[in-house]
Amino acid sequence: MLTQNGEKKRDQIQIFCMDDLVPKDHLLRMIDEAIDWSFIYELVEEKYSADQGRPSIDPVVLIKIPFIQYLYGIKSMRQTIKEIEVNVAYRWFLGLDMHDKVPHFSTFGKNYTRRFKDTDLFEQIFAHILSECYKHKLVDPSEIFVDATHVKARANNKKKQKKIARNEAMFYETQLKREIQRDREAHHKKPLKDKDDKDDDEHHPGSKKIREIKVSTTDPESGWFHKGEHKQVFAYAIQTACDRNGWIIGYDVNAGNLHDSRTFKGLYDKIKKHNPEMIVADAGYKTPAIAKLLIDDGIKPVFPYKRPMTKKGFFKKYEYVYDEAFDCYICPNNQVLKYSTTNREGFREYKSRSEICKDCPHLNQCTHSKNHVKVVSRHLWAHYMEICEDIRHTIGMKAIYNRRKETIERIFGTAKEAHGFRYTQMYGKARMRMKVGLTFACMNLKKLAKMLFRKNHSGPNRPIFRFQFINLQIAA
Repeated sequence: MLTQNGEKKRDQIQIFCMDDLVPKDHLLRMIDEAIDWSFIYELVEEKYSADQGRPSIDPVVLIKIPFIQYLYGIKSMRQTIKEIEVNVAYRWFLGLDMHDKVPHFSTFGKNYTRRFKDTDLFEQIFAHILSECYKHKLVDPSEIFVDATHVKARANNKKKQKKIARNEAMFYETQLKREIQRDREAHHKKPLKDKDDKDDDEHHPGSKKIREIKVSTTDPESGWFHKGEHKQVFAYAIQTACDRNGWIIGYDVNAGNLHDSRTFKGLYDKIKKHNPEMIVADAGYKTPAIAKLLIDDGIKPVFPYKRPMTKKGFFKKYEYVYDEAFDCYICPNNQVLKYSTTNREGFREYKSRSEICKDCPHLNQCTHSKNHVKVVSRHLWAHYMEICEDIRHTIGMKAIYNRRKETIERIFGTAKEAHGFRYTQMYGKARMRMKVGLTFACMNLKKLAKMLFRKNHSGPNRPIFRFQFINLQIAA
């Protein structure tokens, strides 16, 4: 039987309670039960006057509005306000009734500029939510997974200009210089003189201290990103760390044209306070400096196998055997490559003898140099990389590394698909930090809220948390 009564109830006057309109298992209701939002008042108290000026919008409401945007992946603040106007659950979450006026879409932006800019408010919000996860004993920081993803900046790819930029000093540069000088002294070599940076740049345009980069005229703080078959865009690189259960425990924001090994130290300084036993990272972080940093701090680095970057048809570097006792290399033809010097990059150079190599039957597989001299380099911290290889071959390490796809890579996938993390509508690194902090806070809070809801509404015999902790015996 055909029924036509779709418009009969439009003009009816009804008395109802806002709380009854939001389902008991709605995500926003779970989140509201999981956390006490009054902590925000303490964080912003000094940004408001106690007895002067007009009454402000409730700071909790002000922070909850972008929370809704990032929680549901709404593309802009303007669209978020439109959704709040017609969504009962959003109004309930903000504490608004059906007749309350929703704040203008520019309200949060104005408050950010006048009050929250150049503060660590959003990092504190992220840290507070993470501490709530710690209180419920859900975070296990013994194994920390580290990786980076790129978020497209709000910048036109055609509006760019080329500039000469000076490379920033690496975090290990001072320590490496000291060790280079000590190593040269031990080998009876003269100390390297400090070059004048200005003269070096003027007389050597190809100097490693300067480089030509593409800079966006729209968002100069972003970086030109190009990797493999990816489209070339201006982007931000988001360094992220999580535990074995997928809880995000730290992040850092950098320009998209900086390599992971350069930006790792900023993230590491934030996550080392969690006292990790092991840090799992991909090949982009497999450098002598990072290996030394972690091992010296008593942390096991778990890196993958990295294929030798040798030209086809030539001997691989591992085919030249290092003799630690005599500090030399043995080539595949059983000839000795003696120590020559230690260069400015921290590599010891070992050279063969041309009078021997010129008659070697394997010369074409060894070197094509005009003087028939083979040079093999070894970093001063190469033994740290050898320790990493020993750890990689330990039983259980491969299984731990394979958990990256279930932890850090899943976090990036979820953030991009469900929380609008593929691109940003904001300009500048400061606003990008706000977006990242609130997005990751939303992801942690959503996960916490669902777990607590299942715990509080499940039967007495139903298992709540199904994490399985495996103790692995790792050889020293």
